[in-house]
Amino acid sequence: MSIIIRNLTSNAPKFTPENGTITIGANKKANHWDIWIKDTDIGLPEEAINKIFNKNETFTTYGTNNEKGTGLRLVLCKEMVENNDGEIWVDSFLGERTCFYFSVPKFNEHQHIG
Repeated sequence: MSIIIRNLTSNAPKFTPENGTITIGANKKANHWDIWIKDTDIGLPEEAINKIFNKNETFTTYGTNNEKGTGLRLVLCKEMVENNDGEIWVDSFLGERTCFYFSVPKFNEHQHIG
């Protein structure tokens, strides 16, 4: 989980303009956790939203300081979330904000890890 959160939180400052905000939160549900990273950034075009989690697509964007992204972190996040029986998605509005969400089941102390 720490790698997923680190990857998502390291992307947020790259695309958030100066004086923007980044919010990280979580909701504890009955059987799972909902976690989100929300920022007031440049937003994602619809084309990007359809490609960013697809390992067979190539989509790169430039951050607010013209730094180039590879998109690999998001593909990796998706793989790790799904390997933990979770799901990941994004909600974005151009020029306003982007919010990455992921949901993972709660760990049961009686579950076997291995």
